[in-house]
Amino acid sequence: MFRKIFTKKDAPTDSELQDAANSPEAAAELAATLLIAPTALMQMTLAEAHVVVRYMHPQRIATGTIFIREGDGRDTGFMLLLLDGEVTVETRVASRDEPIVIMLMGPGSLIGEQSLLDGKPRNVSCIAATPLRCAVLTRERLELLMNEHPKIAAKLLLALALRVSERLRDSTDKLKMYVQLTQAMEQEIASRASIR
Repeated sequence: MFRKIFTKKDAPTDSELQDAANSPEAAAELAATLLIAPTALMQMTLAEAHVVVRYMHPQRIATGTIFIREGDGRDTGFMLLLLDGEVTVETRVASRDEPIVIMLMGPGSLIGEQSLLDGKPRNVSCIAATPLRCAVLTRERLELLMNEHPKIAAKLLLALALRVSERLRDSTDKLKMYVQLTQAMEQEIASRASIR
């Protein structure tokens, strides 16, 4: 009898731990935590993040899946919060046959928010580099959030606007650097041509 009471229980197996981590409750908690992370630009409390998560639905995406396609103007009504996995972001350049990778995104990344907000065609392609676990927010669910919890929706929309603004500033900085490099190359070519 004592042995039965005091015997140490078996430790959970890896599959049991994985099942617990993949439960809807665990995914919702992870999504809420990622929404309030310092890098998320959100000014929400954990309770407010939980409200937002209730308007999202879980999604799994297999490795190699192109879930956002550059130029697609029909499927713009969603964004996703990456919970697990890595995403390759690519774009096509006129002078190349193959797309170029412009960034890799990991857990905590918001993907697709720009087209969700403006309804315009997607400007990059996003490919699952690994199996992905995501929380998806559709335009319809965002509108419902706006009607039912306007203050929380305002915080979310402000954070999304800040995220888009941050990317625009980053693109502007890269464009400035490109212009400077182009000018330096033109000057170098001109000086070499004058020597000949």
